[in-house]
Amino acid sequence: MNTTRTLLLACAASLAAAAHAADPILSGAIGARSGQKLDGVTVSARLEGSTITTSVYTDTGGNYYFPSLPVGKYRVWAQALGFERSTATVDLSAARRHDFTLQEIADAERRFRQLPGEMMVAALPEASADDARMKKIFMNNCTGCHSTSYTLQFRFDEAGWNKIIDLMKIVPVTGVYPGPNAKPNQILQKHQKQLAAYLARARGPGESSMKIAPRPRPSGDAARAMWTLYDVPLNPDAGIGSRYNANDGTEWAMGTTSKLGQLPHDGALGLDGTIYFTSNNPNRGVTIGKVDPATGAVKYLKADATNGLAATAHGLVRDRAGNLWFDVNPGRRALGKLDVATEKFSIYQTPEGMAPLGGAVTIDIDGKGMVWASTPRGAVRFDPATEKFTEFKSAIPEQNTKGLAATYGAAGDRDGNGWWSQMAMDTVYKADIASGKAIGVKMPDVKVDRLFGEDRAFYEGVSDLGFNAPLPWSQGPRRMGTDKNADLLWVCNSFGSSFARVNTKTLETTIIPLPDPTMQAYHIAVDSRHNVWGNLWTSDRIVRYDPAANAWTVFDLPVRGTEIRHIALLERGDRLSVVVPVYRTSQMGVLTLRSEAELAALKAKAQ
Repeated sequence: MNTTRTLLLACAASLAAAAHAADPILSGAIGARSGQKLDGVTVSARLEGSTITTSVYTDTGGNYYFPSLPVGKYRVWAQALGFERSTATVDLSAARRHDFTLQEIADAERRFRQLPGEMMVAALPEASADDARMKKIFMNNCTGCHSTSYTLQFRFDEAGWNKIIDLMKIVPVTGVYPGPNAKPNQILQKHQKQLAAYLARARGPGESSMKIAPRPRPSGDAARAMWTLYDVPLNPDAGIGSRYNANDGTEWAMGTTSKLGQLPHDGALGLDGTIYFTSNNPNRGVTIGKVDPATGAVKYLKADATNGLAATAHGLVRDRAGNLWFDVNPGRRALGKLDVATEKFSIYQTPEGMAPLGGAVTIDIDGKGMVWASTPRGAVRFDPATEKFTEFKSAIPEQNTKGLAATYGAAGDRDGNGWWSQMAMDTVYKADIASGKAIGVKMPDVKVDRLFGEDRAFYEGVSDLGFNAPLPWSQGPRRMGTDKNADLLWVCNSFGSSFARVNTKTLETTIIPLPDPTMQAYHIAVDSRHNVWGNLWTSDRIVRYDPAANAWTVFDLPVRGTEIRHIALLERGDRLSVVVPVYRTSQMGVLTLRSEAELAALKAKAQ
């Protein structure tokens, strides 16, 4: 019986492999109407009836090659900045090649709405000191609830921008209007008149003061990237009336969509490639979602909350066994664990007298297998073996004369020490296990004195700093990650447009500027080769930094309005996969890199 069963399984595996090998290769060439071949063009394909989109990029000769795809009818489209999207239907049972000719966009506003957020911000005027000051205020203080592209895709006169600022100086980072008695943000209040006039000149009814600079399309490693995007249904409790987002980001000229109804917040890949996400918005059915990478089927896993809804979740990390840890809120925020084999939740509350999890919680596993999570007043370490928490507190109180100093990111290093950031206070802390003490590391100020020197006294008196209400010279240390194969902590400075590299033993800190000063980093993950991966929440891009070569690679996403807030890795042999929650368009995205040899094999097979 065992021999027969083994033979049958081997036969089935052989037939499956043969069937996969027989799947056709979709390929083609893309050019402009002038006849010029276009490199770095995004090409996407989706099987009819599927929720999975695969995207690749053209090479230097304007050619594209998809991996093997199942036979069927596909909607295929190609687009690049400055060009109209071109769409076709390809039946892979009859054809394996489709060429596109892209036409330039004639309408200036459609061209503008195509742009990712950092290109819009880069185009804002800054030649004069007054303009540069307003540009910095906009970048720091107008991104609390949304990406820059969501704001700048609209046009208003000065009165219109004033009304928007009237609202946004009251609405906190949650995006929820607190009522007419709420106090306005002090920095926006001070600069409102000048900011409204500045935005009206840039995005008003008249001639725009913005100067859009073109940028190169993806090349090298970035052009060998392959993205797989999985649509996640919208929150049915949001009352939208549609199952998926009508503007899913695939038509760039439609601009950045509303995030109403989105579910995914943070993401991780299981050891078997299953995609998981946390849901941080109130709903009745999902705490953790899981996506089948083969079919795109989404399954909801629910932990009950005391209010009758699903417990919301935030932060997500995979441990060595493949199980998931996250912040969960059944009524009092706690540490959650999902056993991926049984799909059972375990919830661990900090003891009375110890802070619950809170702030913008990030979770990490240190080199000793301990779980670290942020709390409003610092961080906690959890020992999965003894189920005991240890608390570490920030030196600066959560509520203080400068504003809200709640913790944002948290991480654990390879030696078992913990780390966390007080974003509004520009301070990173080390939980030193040997001494039991918390050691503060102050981030150096961003150099903006020439713009804000005269107002220094006003800013020194600001008392409502927070996650998205910073001083002009704030770095804004947000989420972070450690290199588990080196003594390094990497921190995303969201307002400083930089990474901070901190030696975990000496605390020596180095600021490394991002490739573009309009990029705003959010979260970091480090691979086994010491490469640092980060997402840019106001851009439709992620970055990879190679410290040894001091070199950046920037990867474009195939959709617009992504607002990514989390990044995670899965390494299996030589294959590395990067997973990101495509937050605003309610998708989960997985990036894999194809080698030159893989592309050469696809090219040979396509011919």
